[in-house]
Amino acid sequence: MGYKLFVLPGDGIGPEVMAEVEKIANFFTKEGSASFEIEKGLVGGAAYDAHGVAISDADMARADAADAVLLAAVGGPKWDHVPYEVRPEAGLLRLRKDLKLFANLRPAVCYPALADASSLKRDLVDGLDLMIVRELTGGVYFGEPKQIIDLGNGQQRAIDTQVYDTYEIERIGRIAFELARKRRNKVTSSEKRNVMKSGVLWNQIITRLHDQEFPDVMLEHQLADALGMQLVRAPKQFDVIVTDNLFGDLLSDVASMLTGSLGMLPSASLGAYDAQTGKRKALYEPVHGSAPDIAGKGIANPIAMIASFGMALRYSFDLGALADRIDHAIAATLDKGLRTGDIKGNSTVTPLSTTQMGNAILKELQAG
Repeated sequence: MGYKLFVLPGDGIGPEVMAEVEKIANFFTKEGSASFEIEKGLVGGAAYDAHGVAISDADMARADAADAVLLAAVGGPKWDHVPYEVRPEAGLLRLRKDLKLFANLRPAVCYPALADASSLKRDLVDGLDLMIVRELTGGVYFGEPKQIIDLGNGQQRAIDTQVYDTYEIERIGRIAFELARKRRNKVTSSEKRNVMKSGVLWNQIITRLHDQEFPDVMLEHQLADALGMQLVRAPKQFDVIVTDNLFGDLLSDVASMLTGSLGMLPSASLGAYDAQTGKRKALYEPVHGSAPDIAGKGIANPIAMIASFGMALRYSFDLGALADRIDHAIAATLDKGLRTGDIKGNSTVTPLSTTQMGNAILKELQAG
């Protein structure tokens, strides 16, 4: 069966890490385990330079028609002063909004070979495997009004609005509970109900959903600030964490450093299943940014981008066996002591280039 991938390398190190994914997709196609048709587009600063927008209507149409979208990174200081509406990040936000991608899945897995690269002690992170489920299309990032008002006398007022409806909380909660059933059967729901009305509603809806549909899953509630503290105190207590757009953004970056590097973390953004086709829109991207300081040097870590492709295999194409092969190839490569500079730690090994790391993982796939 053939699958259509729409690839958006983006800015900075994006094209470098995406090239390693393309090699793996092409290998699977030649091997005959799956067939991938790759089409490329522009997003972020690259799209602004070419079209004056963060993503063109034509590329949005291609994204909508694809079986899955792979995006590497957007942004950089080159575009710091472009109009707000066409800033590089607007391309990512449009993809999420127009494709109705409401659920962001961010796993934080600490490979045993990298436990010493974490900023925490080995015993706290060795074997870590948690999943943050972030609501992606609501909350303060999209709520209205969103504006800066001139009050006169040199004073201004900035307004951002946190808004959540019942259905938005229910559908993200359902994703979290369903994931937990396939993992260790525990969900931690996080908000700020002590100071935010949206947090009160979030807590109520998640509790009701649990009681009515998922009573077999363990549910606990933690305030977002306390959860941030617990992530660095005892992270292995968590299985699936479900939270809103703002807190999910913050907490997933905290979780990223538990694994040793942002270069290790993939993510998936999922829409609802189409009742007629049984398919869902989905966007897969690494958690790291465009890293303009190392762009073009060939030293970026491609593992998060490769692992994001692995998530596409698992969640969009139901190719769990191929996704497992990618996971095992990454682990085997790391077990051999091969490292890019960001995960080298105190080791004296010579760090691999982006291409060398991609080739090492590809070699493991070819051997296995």
